Amino acid sequence: MEGQENFEHIKERFITADLDDKVKIYTSVQGLSVDQYKELLKYFPIKHLVTLEKAMS
Repeated sequence: MEGQENFEHIKERFITADLDDKVKIYTSVQGLSVDQYKELLKYFPIKHLVTLEKAMS
């Protein structure tokens, strides 16, 4: 399952990334399912969600 392996790689990068890189990864990765985006959000610091929201608008 190549897509799942790719997502696991993205998730590992996301978990270890600093805040700026988390935002870049989240806003630039394409082709993820809603559930995969939700999975990444579990590893995003909740107090910085405004930063992510601004980057997405």
